[in-house]
Amino acid sequence: MHIHILGICGTFMGGLAALAREAGHTVTGCDAGVYPPMSTQLEALGISLIEGWGLEQLALGPDLFVVGNVMKRGNPLMEEILNRGLRYTSGPEWLRDHILADKWVLAVAGTHGKTTTSAMLAWVLEDAGLAPGFLVGGVPENFGISARLPGRPPQDPASISPFFVIEADEYDTAFFDKRSKFVHYRPRTAILNNLEFDHADIFNDLAAIETQFHHLVRTVPGHGLLIINGREESMNRVLARGCWTPFERFGVEGGWSVGAHYSDGFDVLYKGEPQGRLQWDLLGEHNALNALAAIAAARSIGVTPAMSIAALAHFRNVKRRMEIKGVAGGVTVYDDFAHHPTAIATTVAGLRKKVGKARILAVLEPRSNTMKLGTMKEALPGSLKEADLVFCYGANLGWNPAEALAPLGDKAQSFDDLDALVSSVAAAAQSGDQILVMSNGGFGGVHGKLLAALEK
Repeated sequence: MHIHILGICGTFMGGLAALAREAGHTVTGCDAGVYPPMSTQLEALGISLIEGWGLEQLALGPDLFVVGNVMKRGNPLMEEILNRGLRYTSGPEWLRDHILADKWVLAVAGTHGKTTTSAMLAWVLEDAGLAPGFLVGGVPENFGISARLPGRPPQDPASISPFFVIEADEYDTAFFDKRSKFVHYRPRTAILNNLEFDHADIFNDLAAIETQFHHLVRTVPGHGLLIINGREESMNRVLARGCWTPFERFGVEGGWSVGAHYSDGFDVLYKGEPQGRLQWDLLGEHNALNALAAIAAARSIGVTPAMSIAALAHFRNVKRRMEIKGVAGGVTVYDDFAHHPTAIATTVAGLRKKVGKARILAVLEPRSNTMKLGTMKEALPGSLKEADLVFCYGANLGWNPAEALAPLGDKAQSFDDLDALVSSVAAAAQSGDQILVMSNGGFGGVHGKLLAALEK
């Protein structure tokens, strides 16, 4: 089958493209404003990318157009597909029908931590010799790719692994299907990591998102398992609307919990009983909770907690999650995907715990749809309070970032010009500083520009 993917450079659609190519399909695609790591991965796979939405793409004559949720009515290519009555489907539907149909799906949902937890779970299953397939919304360093089909377990090379780990996003499926992506995946094991208000462009309030999570709960079979963050009152409300599946909680006593903390890790407990000590170098309580969820999910398919703990000791995280991009002039530059105020606060706090009293210069691009709308701008000052200096890139926002960050006083600056921002950060930086860049996009290659400026 030849599929042409509209919006191929998104993390989900790019992963889908990789799976389709591996499965033997002919894959082409188009997008606008491409940037690594997905564009790099697609090029390495030999998948042809077309910039923009030109009608000449119809001449490719694919068997099916797979439509990403970046596509809207009024897009010239989409309008012509509709006018000609050509075959199209959404990415989640194609994935369900062609990849997930006969698999034991382990889905990871939540406002935060989906990518990291999915990567952890895939690595645990890989280390256990289960050769899982996976689709993660980033590039796990342990694998170097964001997606692959299930492989052949070393202990049973004649068979194909039945397991598939998927990052289960609550964002809508397509312009013609406004349900969350994850309702299509039909998981047997599902992690519900946390739940806050986000995606203000498609959800009116938190209750609307809770409804979508309830739809997900409705799809998990009675012989499956739900792994629930016990610290989230929103999750309790979701379960109160109906639950037909056994569940385990994490983050609280009586379920999976963190015992003693150490400088290099923590003890893992289940119902108060020690399961082992996880030694690793990841930062923050949020990653400890992610690990608990992954351990619990892996246990649902027979991987013991001891095996999971041993595997996670060698987990190398995901690109763009506190990834060090370089050191110049004694200054370390990090890249992180954080864009929601809660994630920003967690990321800054994690770096603060690591570097102690060293100065943190936070460089922020509020580019998610929610942040562009200004829905959470009032939360930004609080999320950045542990940073010593804040530099915000505010081009193309519908609100004034200088006004929003005014509570931070003189330590916050806003810029509409990226080069001016880079110059100001480089001028302020001192040897020993930590520059933390946070954006869910390419940010105009700011990391390289900062390192180059610091070298001078």
